[in-house]
Amino acid sequence: MSNQILLAKRVLITHADAFMGPVLCEVFAKHGATVIPSTDLLLIAGAPAAIVAEAGHVDILVVNLALPAPTTAATEASDEEWIDTFAALVHPLPRLFRAVLPAMIARRSGKILVMGSASALRGMKRASTYSAARGAQLAYVQAVGVEVAPHNVQVNAIAQNFVDNPTYFPPDVQNNPRFQERLKREVPLGRLVGAIEDAEFAAYLCSEPASCFVGQVFPVCGGWVAR
Repeated sequence: MSNQILLAKRVLITHADAFMGPVLCEVFAKHGATVIPSTDLLLIAGAPAAIVAEAGHVDILVVNLALPAPTTAATEASDEEWIDTFAALVHPLPRLFRAVLPAMIARRSGKILVMGSASALRGMKRASTYSAARGAQLAYVQAVGVEVAPHNVQVNAIAQNFVDNPTYFPPDVQNNPRFQERLKREVPLGRLVGAIEDAEFAAYLCSEPASCFVGQVFPVCGGWVAR
């Protein structure tokens, strides 16, 4: 893959200091993009529109939203947990999309990629709130993706799990023997997907050669969802 696949593209990356943010910024810049990193939490209703306005022209929006996953049993998950999780992972999506899509539609060019989670594709114990929020992300991508495709705007998502990142798999987790055994037991790949591997795929999905993908969800999880 050419190192210039995103040459001269202006890329807004949210939560640039968490989850996949740092490596996405690094890889997209390597591929020639002008990276506009945002570290705003986007919890306030007007925040998404504000960061888009500040960014100016946006060719590509990478929605990278992070939240430590609650591990509450479904019978004990509170309304507050549900509300807070959706506020962090779901509510920013339509606000960001409303801010960038009109210009993309008008010029008939643009890409949006959501960095989601494979927890929405396979059941996980004590993850009902988090999985539901991540599932809402993917459903939204699929719906908007087919809606804006006739305008030559592509919206897709990566549904990942067991990808090396500091939010969900920090060093202390990775070094835990119990986690290492879990990797061998649950992930056919037998290891975490590398952060660079994931970010390189993200860069490809945001490039012109990937313009044929419409409202699609791509699992990146070392085969975890296939088991």
